[in-house]
Amino acid sequence: MESSLPIKSLLVFDAVMKHHSFTQAAQDLHVTQGAVGQQIRKLEDWLGVLLFIRGVRQLHPTAEASAYWAGIKPALARIQQASDQLRLSHANEVWLSMPPTLAAKWFAPRMEGFLAKCPGTSLHLSADTAMIDFERDRVDLAIRYFDGQDPTLDVALLCSDEARLYCSPEYADKLHLKTPDDLRRATLLHTTLQPHWVSWLRQFSTLSDTQIAAIPGQHFDQSILAIETARHGQGVVLSSAILTEVEVREGTLCEPFDARLDVGKGYYVVNAKGADLRPAAAMLKQWLLSIVAADRSPKD
Repeated sequence: MESSLPIKSLLVFDAVMKHHSFTQAAQDLHVTQGAVGQQIRKLEDWLGVLLFIRGVRQLHPTAEASAYWAGIKPALARIQQASDQLRLSHANEVWLSMPPTLAAKWFAPRMEGFLAKCPGTSLHLSADTAMIDFERDRVDLAIRYFDGQDPTLDVALLCSDEARLYCSPEYADKLHLKTPDDLRRATLLHTTLQPHWVSWLRQFSTLSDTQIAAIPGQHFDQSILAIETARHGQGVVLSSAILTEVEVREGTLCEPFDARLDVGKGYYVVNAKGADLRPAAAMLKQWLLSIVAADRSPKD
């Protein structure tokens, strides 16, 4: 038996455990299925235990394999992370993640400004609602919508948020929306990002909970769909000002009431706590904060 641990076999073992398949592990590693089997046998010989029970079209890890994988998986992840950081430390590229609606409505129109300021930078944008894990995912920075409290992150406020009511001017005129009580005649567009209709109506209208519950509504898992529905005159939506700035500027959405609910959340630029940001990531973070500050500055 070899005296040193077969490191290559560990990587193959990790891939097999992730996929529960020699075939998929081979595809992931760009090797043959036979090569995967050879590395697993090599590791089994070195450890002196059986790692997998091969069945007909099925592969079952043994209890020893599951316990062993749980023990080595964090170390393998740290090795991968450290290797990626060193390999990419001077690369002129940056990975940024943010919610899809923010990416489409706010960031996309401004992206050219960053690329013009930092020419030659390769920007990788991921628009995803999933929570980013900086130890697992290839991401330098993320814009996260939350309360800003997370001890594992370096957090910088991009903008605080309020639940503001928007609809098309035509919709406001058609339903004669003069006060929040008039919303009993409206269709409420509910989103998972701003699920605050009951709180908003309790604070700004005199409607009872029974009357609020009787108002018809539609439900959306993506804010961009609710905003578009409101823009087409099919209801009223609670949204963030940062997501509706284009429509308000163009006059396709309006705020019929000066009534804004503090939701205790905002958009934050975040990265792993204490992480040394690569130059391109550091420039992007500074740029994101600077353009929001410029947007808030009084215009001549």
